[in-house]
Amino acid sequence: MSINPAPRAYQVVLDSIESDLRSGKLALGDQLPGERALAEQHQISRASVRDAIRILDVLGLVKTSTGSGPNSGAVIISNPAAGISQALRMHLAAKGINVREIVESRILLETWAAQMPPRNPLHAQQVIDRTAVLIMRMDDAQLSREEFHRIDAEFHVLLASMAGNTVVESMMESLRHSISHYVAESIPNDESWQPVVRVLRRQHKAIHHAFATNQRERAAQLIEEHITWFYSQTR
Repeated sequence: MSINPAPRAYQVVLDSIESDLRSGKLALGDQLPGERALAEQHQISRASVRDAIRILDVLGLVKTSTGSGPNSGAVIISNPAAGISQALRMHLAAKGINVREIVESRILLETWAAQMPPRNPLHAQQVIDRTAVLIMRMDDAQLSREEFHRIDAEFHVLLASMAGNTVVESMMESLRHSISHYVAESIPNDESWQPVVRVLRRQHKAIHHAFATNQRERAAQLIEEHITWFYSQTR
């Protein structure tokens, strides 16, 4: 007869906070009770409470600050991309998943998002305007590789946001962040980078034009070609 191990003490706090969020007892912007109050409530040590808060911080569910007063302690937020990204990066480093799988997932999400009609036409136009500015910034010959990749990531996440699906947008941002080190280190030097960046600029402009002219299937095709091509240059 197998006996299930007792849950770790911090899990009690996590379960309680999840229950309070589901019921509406806690909401975005609310402050969690202090360590002492949570420890007394759940009959566990303050060290276990701190473990729970750290986990919530990593998951992107709370923002912590030190000191005293109304802005101190742990406040409920919602940044799902932070937790997903951290988990993916660790599993990628541990070889539990690989870059090719991340790339395939990106293609799946981005091409789906590209073909979806925008839920909010005003937001869609704002994205078109913003990404046009990003393209101009990426044309700057003095732009560092690090800054180019940062702007590139913003470009892709913004375009995906037009579909109006928060989960897809968060996953997109997480996937991009999870391989940021790989991308940054994939081109060995500036000499090798120059021919690559010239192609990337052309591809970004073509993708943007397809979105701006509402050629959704064309945009999806160009995105897949763009991601696949870059991966082929760096793997």
